[in-house]
Amino acid sequence: MMIEYENLGKANAGFFEDYKRAFSKVIESGWYILGNSVKAFENEFAAYCGAAHCCGLANGLDALILSLRAFNFNKGDEVIVPSNTYIATILSIVHNQLTPVLVEPDIQTYNIDVHKIEEKITAKTKAILVVHLYGKVCKMDAVLSLAKKYNLRVIEDCAQAHGASFKGTKAGNFGDFGAFSFYPTKNLGAIGDAGALTTNDELLKDKINTLRNYGSKIKYQNELVGFNSRLDELQAALLSIKLKKLDDISNHKRKLAHLYHEGLKSDFIKPVRDIEYYDVYHIYNVRHPKRDELKSYLEAHAIKTDIHYPIPPNKQKAMQGILDTYDTPIAEEIHQTTLSLPISFYHTEEEIMNVIEVMNKF
Repeated sequence: MMIEYENLGKANAGFFEDYKRAFSKVIESGWYILGNSVKAFENEFAAYCGAAHCCGLANGLDALILSLRAFNFNKGDEVIVPSNTYIATILSIVHNQLTPVLVEPDIQTYNIDVHKIEEKITAKTKAILVVHLYGKVCKMDAVLSLAKKYNLRVIEDCAQAHGASFKGTKAGNFGDFGAFSFYPTKNLGAIGDAGALTTNDELLKDKINTLRNYGSKIKYQNELVGFNSRLDELQAALLSIKLKKLDDISNHKRKLAHLYHEGLKSDFIKPVRDIEYYDVYHIYNVRHPKRDELKSYLEAHAIKTDIHYPIPPNKQKAMQGILDTYDTPIAEEIHQTTLSLPISFYHTEEEIMNVIEVMNKF
């Protein structure tokens, strides 16, 4: 039988009955936009992250776009960002008419190399946008130290890091903003698109709540050039249900990751582990010089995998004239060798042991 990389029906099956009850309650309430379900989830998720505030938004990209828009940066101002990330991180900078400045990743953690940030800071630098890739938080003490030294804003792309922490502090509670996606495949996934921003700054919270609602605080009175980017009542209600089980989801994935760590032979470059980091394994990736052969071999043995990501942002057609002058050998090395293994909430230990057995014969 095929071991799928992901199956959202199976991953959500345990929530279906609660989802149906919540769905009916919202439908019957007659209030579908910015109502009690959104308020409840915002309060619950802020508390979970350890942040003072949460603003529910339509999706993760909007969360990143609005976080940058809140600061009124000038056209052409620079934002430091990792070269190893999903393109959405870069798009948020470009959509704000800002300039992305790429910094190569640490080949061990795949996150931004904090030792390479300072050399990229100029008089035009206004922010550092870090990405907690695969469910591992960046080395945030070093990032915050640089931000303080140069008076820079810090935004965390937490799309893959719900509940992950560094030195006891959770993702979304380090910078000015934590930007979250609740895309269905995330550890905390909605049944559709959804996103949020966390912050400890009440003024920033108020500005995001205005920006997300057409730039309006009072109906038909528009203070800012805003957006329509609101987490809807249905998704909020469903997210509240899953949030109660998020730690169970993370712990299950950590248990499966431990099996991979201990069971896979040394030919495969496995994620690094460190006592200071609590990793939640949105993705469990290995690297191998014959990645494409390995992927085909596993599929021939009824094991599905994925690649996060096959093409770095600066090599994408959309980034021609924006990022194509960058030389990013470390990011490209990762993109050419990384392979994501099955590690969903519904996968069993027996399935993972099967994957390990097959891989060790490669």
